[in-house]
Amino acid sequence: MKLRLARRAFGDAVVVAVEGELDLFTAPFLRDEVRDAIKQDSSHLVLDLGELSFMDSSGLSVLIEAWRLATGEGGGVALAAPQAPVARILRTTGLDRRIKVYPDVEAAISAEI
Repeated sequence: MKLRLARRAFGDAVVVAVEGELDLFTAPFLRDEVRDAIKQDSSHLVLDLGELSFMDSSGLSVLIEAWRLATGEGGGVALAAPQAPVARILRTTGLDRRIKVYPDVEAAISAEI
């Protein structure tokens, strides 16, 4: 398994669960899923990163694009439950200062709605 995605609506927000590895080869799949989720479901997007074990710069690029698209539509993006390696990348790059990170999906949904 390289990357598995699951999307579900929660009130006025949409949650995309990301499982596996997010890299140069899998980032386009998440990019497409995020675009569809924002356009079809809600501009309030929560990315559940609890099962994401690896992310490189391609993944960071997708997160930034998601944030730009969602905020452009009047919404926002929240990140939920990143594992230690992913959380470290978010901190190191400073992306956690642009996109809020929450300990779990429920907290992210509450903050995003």
